[in-house]
Amino acid sequence: MNYRFTIALIYDFDGTLAPGNMQEYDFIPAVGKSNKEFWSEANSLAEEQDADMVLTYMARMIQEAKSKGLSLRREAFRESGRHVTLFAGVKEWFARINAYGEERGIRILHYINSSGLTEIIEGTEIAHEFRKIYACSFLYDVDGIAYWPAVAVNYTNKTQFIFKINKGVESVFDSKLVNRYIPEDERPVPFKHMIYVGDGTTDIPCMRLVKNFGGHSIAVYNPTQKSARKELGTLIHDNRVNHVCPADYSEGSEMDRVVKTIIDKIDLDDKLEKLGVDR
Repeated sequence: MNYRFTIALIYDFDGTLAPGNMQEYDFIPAVGKSNKEFWSEANSLAEEQDADMVLTYMARMIQEAKSKGLSLRREAFRESGRHVTLFAGVKEWFARINAYGEERGIRILHYINSSGLTEIIEGTEIAHEFRKIYACSFLYDVDGIAYWPAVAVNYTNKTQFIFKINKGVESVFDSKLVNRYIPEDERPVPFKHMIYVGDGTTDIPCMRLVKNFGGHSIAVYNPTQKSARKELGTLIHDNRVNHVCPADYSEGSEMDRVVKTIIDKIDLDDKLEKLGVDR
């Protein structure tokens, strides 16, 4: 099919597509810790050493797994991903939104931009839906055992992946092409064709960036936590996001209606722009 243009839907993972943190479904219970214990220890280590909290949680994962004799192979992390529970409607979401775009001649591409683990996300039942998963990952030795962080994604360096999507650079390693000047109208996914979906403070730089460059940002919250909507409402007041929705991706949900309406708006804006060019 010949698409008129591409829209990128970019998602955080923890708290956005799945409740809680992905390590809490299988990994943390397996090392015999409570969620509070594990995160408290990782964050205390960061504070004591004045370190990045993402790097310290990754270090704690390796330390805890070694101390309990758990596998540090990539497949073991992927197995953890098979235990992750998704928010309502997530599994069916991608095909429905893709079809909605295709009916209008628009290609929809989905991306993950997360401080969670790539390896765990790869084990989830929706991993195949994403064009690229930008997230933390480990280096593996010759025996396939994780021993050091390969990529650490915190709330500020998340923004680099927005620029990679914008310029069509899928490699994390590449730093040349992403810094090369490309006129905005020649980039594979202009910012105005981006929709960023996140659940809170760690996503604010990305949500603000996409919004400020003409795209759309949506803050989502766990539908069981009603007070969260009011808390996230400050992001709209502070001009950081366009919309706040429950993390319910079912057909006909608020999220479903908002994203489809944004796609319609991007579609109409593109048609209006071309009318102006054709005159």
